[in-house]
Amino acid sequence: MASVLGELAGHRSSLVVTSLSAAFGVALIQGTSALVTLVAADDIGSRDTVQLALMLVSGAFIAIAVYVGAIVTANTFATIIAGRTHTIALMRLIGSSAVTQRRAVARQGLLVGLSGSLLGGAFGLLMATVALRWGVASGGIPDLGYSAFEPAVLLPIVIVVLATWAASWVGSRKVLTVTPMQATGASTEASREETLKRPIRNTLAAVMFFGGLVLLGVGIALGLVSPLGFPVSFLGGVVSFSGVVSGAHVIMPALLRIAGRMLGSSPAARMAAENATRYPERSSRTTIGIVIGVTLISTFAVASQGYVDMVVAAQQNEPQEFGEISGILSITVGVFSALIGFSAVIAAFGMINNLSLSVLQRTRELGLLRALGFSRRQVRAMIVAESAQMTMAAVGLGLVLGVTYGWAGAQSLLGGIHGSPGLVWPSIPAFLIVVLAIGATALTLAAAQVPAKRATSVSPVRALAVD
Repeated sequence: MASVLGELAGHRSSLVVTSLSAAFGVALIQGTSALVTLVAADDIGSRDTVQLALMLVSGAFIAIAVYVGAIVTANTFATIIAGRTHTIALMRLIGSSAVTQRRAVARQGLLVGLSGSLLGGAFGLLMATVALRWGVASGGIPDLGYSAFEPAVLLPIVIVVLATWAASWVGSRKVLTVTPMQATGASTEASREETLKRPIRNTLAAVMFFGGLVLLGVGIALGLVSPLGFPVSFLGGVVSFSGVVSGAHVIMPALLRIAGRMLGSSPAARMAAENATRYPERSSRTTIGIVIGVTLISTFAVASQGYVDMVVAAQQNEPQEFGEISGILSITVGVFSALIGFSAVIAAFGMINNLSLSVLQRTRELGLLRALGFSRRQVRAMIVAESAQMTMAAVGLGLVLGVTYGWAGAQSLLGGIHGSPGLVWPSIPAFLIVVLAIGATALTLAAAQVPAKRATSVSPVRALAVD
């Protein structure tokens, strides 16, 4: 028992992410079940279409929760492995094989998945039950004998376990490249030149991104005649975003360099800009968490607003088909808003974890800067500048992706509903950009403070002696 707790102690952030992912999926299934019951009891002529739309959206949200959790967990494990390179090399030097070391990491991932999914599943079920009972008691929703336990809630729990296990296996692939000779010296991340010399991975990333955009277009076209265009559009979004994640080491350094130039020409700002492009994998692992968060929030906000606008327009054009739907719209938007926040929290934990690990694992690098004459204040300013440019680049990319995905989702889901105006422009909430910019900036800067303080508190001599 003690050994299990010891292994889990080193993966607190991954444990939180898996718990949130499982809780998200369980609460979503329970909430969608209640919405379907509510729609079935209401006076809506096209209730079958609305129920189908809700079920499609429910499946999409579950897939998103697991997908985000898997990406964040894989990045977390990759960051942890990057910081353990010296220790792994020592184990290789005394006879341990790379496969044995990788299996140990995968076992930790399985433990994290099992523990997190069980905790999160129980919490999600409790949260959904409390919210439903509170809604009935307060008169917000009618008492229709909602299901207390949907057997389908077991699905996200199992999926989260498998996804976390797979993510730990993928994230630990760097173990296979660690050699015993690295135990005799400091290990470094791959340089930009080395990451560009990966034609297979870079080509695959480009194919996924542009192929996903094609699927988005096909889904939107199908959505003009049937809600079944939504799964095609959703698949296109997942595939294209996977291309962004896979090619982040190529995309993000260019965006970070542009953002870095906007921070001025002070030594700290110049060093921050160079650090972002010197080791693309490290920069992309840290930044992708912010991109995920911004993309999720903007996607759900734009999709939710588009959902409301299109249903209201359809009601005005075909009032006999929809009857009075304002209550259902309010409840649905409320549920979606809660899910937006839940998804953002998942991504935020991953971003904070990776940023903290990234700074703490650079103790030797920061110590060298101190030895060369950088003051504590300059080192702290450099770390804050890095965080600022990461925020600027990630918010910009995330907004572009989120608006695209959100519009495509709403359009492919409801573009063919009775009375629909057909193709419409994206509905972007006015406050979205301001809230995202302020929230992402505050979160990133706050996450950088503790590791920056700890890193600058180490003397240059001790920092240079760290393995």
